[in-house]
Amino acid sequence: MAINLIRDISDTSSYWGASWVFGCFPDAHIVCDAPIGCYNLLGMAVTDYTDALPHMANLTPTSIREEDVINGTAQALKRTIDDLRGLGRLDGKRLIVVSTAESEMISADHKRYLATLDADARFFWSQSLEQDEWIGRDRALLFAWEEYGKPFVDANLEPEPHSVNIIGPSLGCFNAPADLYEVKRLIEGIGGKINLVYPYAGSIAATPQLANSVANVVLYREFGEPLAKELGKPYLFAPFGVLGTTAFLRELGKLIGVPDEQVEAFIKAEKRGALQPVWDLWRGPQSDWFAVVDCAIVAGRSYVEGLKQFLGEELGMKVVWSSGRPRREDEPDNIEIRKRLHARAPAFVFGSINEKIYLAEANAKASFLIPAVFPGPVVRRTTGTPFMGYAGAAYLIQELVNRFYESVFNYLPVETIRKAEAPGQSQPAAQVQGGASSIETIPWTREATDRLDVAIQRVPYLARISASRSLRMAAEQAAHARGANEVTLEIVEAALAHGQ
Repeated sequence: MAINLIRDISDTSSYWGASWVFGCFPDAHIVCDAPIGCYNLLGMAVTDYTDALPHMANLTPTSIREEDVINGTAQALKRTIDDLRGLGRLDGKRLIVVSTAESEMISADHKRYLATLDADARFFWSQSLEQDEWIGRDRALLFAWEEYGKPFVDANLEPEPHSVNIIGPSLGCFNAPADLYEVKRLIEGIGGKINLVYPYAGSIAATPQLANSVANVVLYREFGEPLAKELGKPYLFAPFGVLGTTAFLRELGKLIGVPDEQVEAFIKAEKRGALQPVWDLWRGPQSDWFAVVDCAIVAGRSYVEGLKQFLGEELGMKVVWSSGRPRREDEPDNIEIRKRLHARAPAFVFGSINEKIYLAEANAKASFLIPAVFPGPVVRRTTGTPFMGYAGAAYLIQELVNRFYESVFNYLPVETIRKAEAPGQSQPAAQVQGGASSIETIPWTREATDRLDVAIQRVPYLARISASRSLRMAAEQAAHARGANEVTLEIVEAALAHGQ
């Protein structure tokens, strides 16, 4: 029987996903039926780098003890709720109790018992042992609509003209503040009106207002679409790239009844505003780089599809492979991603801390990791780093060009300063990295030349000239140090090993 090894798990559980959705509601308090450690990770450690939050103020664990595992967690739940009431932390808030992997393992289903403690409280069975965070987020959004929205919708209320909901942005989502800001800017730019940003800027009380929009924009492809379908209004996914955003604006304008002339006027203004850097950088001195450099993408499904469209189809870059979350069957898993990055790393890798570690293992000096997904300690709390929309296109191309220059710099010969080993013992004040420029070149054997060529093929195209020069100088310096008359295969192997 083949063993399916899982390396460097990229996704969290449905319990985490649901908690990140419910945690957005200021008028809700979540009790997670969990040991204290589950709160420490979700409620404090991880949300500190995903959302720059010191802690989730409306999340409390039942702090399951050893006796609770034997006797059940009902008393732990009652004790927690009583303590919260005593502290006044449930005043004016709705209580949501969420199961965790630990409580599910002992079948702690509190739906009926919770009703005896608080008639307005709700129990959410997260299925943490079976489902990932994307399914958990979807189920939580639908749960909130079914419990707090749908039953309270005014059937006679007409949606406000041009109104749009944005569905999906929530805690634990990579780059949510910046991408949300850009999508709102685009919607309002053509004359749309934001009805509700859910759940990020929503609440339990506001949930029925989801029915009051003309159309919906789903921020992410990995979750949010089931709620949009349930609402029964037309919806679009948030856009990436220049062409993708233009098509999005035109289609959204038709859905919400904005005149075509108004939409086109906004697009025209954007070409001389937010989009100007895209044109200037793409057609600038570095314009021919885009066609020769390659990249790989590991990210949420939205970012994989969006980056492939913008970088590959619009800018003409080579997207050599990609893997989304949730992962499709034909996409590489983490084990395969690690192998590919070790074998030959592209110039740019959009990914997480996992991919950054793999690049470091391979000493991929000319490759750059651009954060595009969690996990990993990267904070994206400001509104100035979008990937989506027109502003996202400008931001991404700016980041790429800056890294183009940096990749060239990494292979430039640089003088490094060395201090004397001891007082009174002098050494050369400066030494050229990779060998002194005064060293004369010496012959190379055919085997040595072939080995260097193979090594250079693993370096991203943009840096090959600089890398070839650096490695050649290192090999020739090693040959001179050994007193050899030619550079042999053994010397090249030693130089390559030293470079790693």
